[in-house]
Amino acid sequence: MAHDSPETDDLACDFFVTGPVFLDIIFTGLQEAPVGGREVMTSGMGSSPGGVATLAVAASRLGLRTSLAAAFGDDMYGDYLWGTLEDDEAIDLSASHRWPHWHSPVTVSLAYDKDRAMITHAHKPPRADLAVPHVLPTARAAFADVGDERPDWLDASAQRGTRIFADVGWDPTGLWDATSLRERLDGCYAFVPNAVEAMTYTGTDSPGAALERIRDWVPLAVVTAGSSGSYAADATTGETAWAPALTVPALDPTGAGDVFLAGLVAATLREWPLLQRLRFANLCAALSVRDFGGALAAPGWGAICEWWEALEPGSWLARDYAFLDDVLTTVEHRTYGRAVATIGFVGDTHDHPSHTPTEPRTRDFRTAPRGE
Repeated sequence: MAHDSPETDDLACDFFVTGPVFLDIIFTGLQEAPVGGREVMTSGMGSSPGGVATLAVAASRLGLRTSLAAAFGDDMYGDYLWGTLEDDEAIDLSASHRWPHWHSPVTVSLAYDKDRAMITHAHKPPRADLAVPHVLPTARAAFADVGDERPDWLDASAQRGTRIFADVGWDPTGLWDATSLRERLDGCYAFVPNAVEAMTYTGTDSPGAALERIRDWVPLAVVTAGSSGSYAADATTGETAWAPALTVPALDPTGAGDVFLAGLVAATLREWPLLQRLRFANLCAALSVRDFGGALAAPGWGAICEWWEALEPGSWLARDYAFLDDVLTTVEHRTYGRAVATIGFVGDTHDHPSHTPTEPRTRDFRTAPRGE
């Protein structure tokens, strides 16, 4: 299946993302799971844009011109979400809508025992038909959730040469119909399920075996397996690869899968070899779990540079990620705001305290190459 990418100069953006946006409130440091009738104190709390905004923020922080189509409420939460995404994260929201008298969806995430449980309250937007604009921005890549149905815009975007990166969620019907899924994936460039989803849809018992099945469904098949790393097969180049996960102190795993996908998209658009793409996506996901909140914990190039410079020269990580040495001289190293407990103090810029000026770092990586 051939996919011709649009010429960069003719593009409205690098990456188009659509889906629901939530206000995420994340609690960390739980010593025990909540039970009825008992109060559990936590040591940490953060607020952040969530849902598909995590993918958009992570992509924008990696330098991709990102356009987001989503519904926003006209409440205080909507103000915070819109201001954070548009002003702080430089995400194009021209395809998004704000709805009067519709409250923003909220998710509470409880990080506990290296995983998280989530509680969500949300209503459908007033006009579901306007969730995605009729005329989509021309993009090099786009994200499509094909879990429930095939998006109406997918065919037109794929025909224009946009690389569609598809994902699914948990199938609440319990059917896990692989035949129907393959139909929804038609025309997609990549399919990036997690290991449980991939194994259940394919009826296999390992991520590697699941990859062997789904590699015939799309040109780029990727299976994420958490601490077991990630597996991929690229039919356009004939490459197969496995990359181990990175071990880092984990504070909050919320959104790590979205950050992985953003890293994969960014590396793919740079036309890196498959193994480097997986390693880079694994690194982005690993760095994101060290802080509160999926979206605002996503690393930019500055955070990646700091990680790279802290590596011990000659270590296996320094060898595996040696390709970063050249990449980091070509990108702008910025610092970004992180999630904080509340979403606003009186007088704060954009009515939220996570606003951090995104000035380029003074470090010139080109003057400080790593030793062997």
